[in-house]
Amino acid sequence: MNISRTMQDATTTERSSPPSALRCCALQAALFFLLLAAALPVAAQDRKDSNSQQSSSDNDSIGFNLGKNASAKDVGLPIYPGARRHKDDTNDNSALNMGLWGGATGFKLFVLKMETADAPEKVAAFYRKALAKYGTVLDCSSASSATSSTEDKSSKKLACEDEKPKANEISLKAGTKEKQHAVGIEPNGTGTTFQLVYIETKGTD
Repeated sequence: MNISRTMQDATTTERSSPPSALRCCALQAALFFLLLAAALPVAAQDRKDSNSQQSSSDNDSIGFNLGKNASAKDVGLPIYPGARRHKDDTNDNSALNMGLWGGATGFKLFVLKMETADAPEKVAAFYRKALAKYGTVLDCSSASSATSSTEDKSSKKLACEDEKPKANEISLKAGTKEKQHAVGIEPNGTGTTFQLVYIETKGTD
C-alpha cells in the first residue's frame, strides 16, 4: 500500500485552508492511519504464527476503504436547511470517507463540505443545538475553551487541545476522544461554508 499517495489523495478535501475542526481531526486521523497501517502487517503475521488453523473469516477483520462521499448519517449531524454541497474548484471533492481497521484497532473519518447563503452565526447556532446531543459543546474558537485543555491525557473527555482557529472562524465539537463530531464554519462572501466531520478511533490510548 502506498501510504504517502493514499494520504495525499485523502486530504484533497482540505485544499483551501480548512477550518480548524477539520484540520485537527484530519491530522489525528492521518497520524493514526500511518501508525495502524504500519502495525497491521505485523499483527496479521503474529496471529498467523500463533494459530496455524486461523480461518479465512479472521483474515477478513483487516480492511481499508477510501471513498469520495459521505452523508448526514455518516457524520451524525443534520444538514443545515437549504445548504448544498461545496467544492473549492472542479477538481475538489465535497466529501470524504476513510477507514482502516484490524481486529480491535481501527479508525473511521467522514467529512462533508457544505455551503449556504446564511450568515456564519446562524449556521453556528443551528449546529450548537445539533451537537448538544453528544454532550458538552466546545467552542474552540473561544480563547477560554482553546486554552483550558488541562485534562489528563488518559481522559476520554474531549478538549480543544492545541486548536488555533482563524479570527473569522467558528470551530465547534462534541463527543469523546474516541467519537468526535466537529463543525468548522467560515464566512464565504455574503454566505458561509462549513464542514461536518466525524472521527472514530478504537484500540488506542
